[in-house]
Amino acid sequence: MTAARDDADEPLDLLVVGGGVMGLFTAYYAAVGGARVAVLERGEIGDPATASYGRTRSYRKDYLDPLYVRLADEAVTLWTRFEQRTGVRALVRCGCMNIAKASVTADLADTYAERSAEMLAAVGMPLTTLRADEITGRYPYLDADVAHLDPAAGLVDLRAVADALTGALAECKVDVYEHAEPDAVRRGDDGLLHVDSSAGELVARKLVITAGHGTNDVLALVPGADLQVPLTRDRPSEAKYFVPPANARAQFGSDAMPVIAYLDTGVYVHPIVDGVIDKVKVGYYNPPDIPRDRSGVRDIADFVAQCMPGLADATYEDVHDVDQCDYDLVADDDFVLGAVPGVADVFVGVGWRGTGYKFAPWIGRVLHELALQNGSVYDLRRFDPARFSVLAPSPDIAHPATSFTAPEEDAS
Repeated sequence: MTAARDDADEPLDLLVVGGGVMGLFTAYYAAVGGARVAVLERGEIGDPATASYGRTRSYRKDYLDPLYVRLADEAVTLWTRFEQRTGVRALVRCGCMNIAKASVTADLADTYAERSAEMLAAVGMPLTTLRADEITGRYPYLDADVAHLDPAAGLVDLRAVADALTGALAECKVDVYEHAEPDAVRRGDDGLLHVDSSAGELVARKLVITAGHGTNDVLALVPGADLQVPLTRDRPSEAKYFVPPANARAQFGSDAMPVIAYLDTGVYVHPIVDGVIDKVKVGYYNPPDIPRDRSGVRDIADFVAQCMPGLADATYEDVHDVDQCDYDLVADDDFVLGAVPGVADVFVGVGWRGTGYKFAPWIGRVLHELALQNGSVYDLRRFDPARFSVLAPSPDIAHPATSFTAPEEDAS
């Protein structure tokens, strides 16, 4: 808990329920803008049960949907500004490369690598394309027929981000209450939101809910809210750390190796990052928007044997400190982001699909804008929570522009 502010008797401008990366970024944007903010987290910041826990996540733009491509690119801009403001290196700019191999996925033209490359080209994102001999020459541990490298992608250092966010919130005197969750929410005679919790009563002008799988429980406490988001749980099937032979280790460092993804097989690979992780991480996860059974790869061992023979002699172990958390998937596979329908002053963000971490500063910025600036510079209609509401439309929240270029932030 941070030091008390001089205005401790005043109501909060914003209370955030849920202290994962989305909630912390929401609090961060509000706090650096001068708002009085508090965060309730039912576990601990950096809890292994949350999807934002671990060492690294990839950040990339290789979506098949142009909206998500542009928003992922927008998020990189915001990550960079966050680095400049906090002085932390949040991004490991090693690139991200999508690969494909005809003996694994026979129709190369229909692979995720080729289709995502076409989408990135269509929206003007630069890529480097490599064919089989070029791949072998540059990455001798890899066996693929085609690769598309996005040099502006890479990894997020999760622990550095968590430390930077908690440090920034402490400097802004934001109270972060751990092992605390709301027990009741009511609208007081003063028109403010009164939230009873294990941390005591908190009174706020605005409420943002970023509680992951606990979101519907919190929504059920809000008077007048009929919203219940159709969430399901998912998680990676398998994740392993590989330690390559000492004489080959340099090939697998982030200064030489990009993130590698073969999403038709469900496999992604993260390089060694000095000071962050000293092993190569290989994960196996099929998100719901990727057709299953498109290849003969059934697990990580299959992938190594067919596509990454340079790890065949590496020692390996199961991953226990990351990627064993539950992801929150929403029924229509779009984010849920906006005003809670039929209820003034309450906003929600959930449904990050196991791929949302890279969008965290964008999501935090949007929730801050909605809660404290009465609208966003982005067109959010696709993400409107009202699509899951039975009774009420959303309050009239302005969408003044459809924009993918963030205005300059106040440097204060």
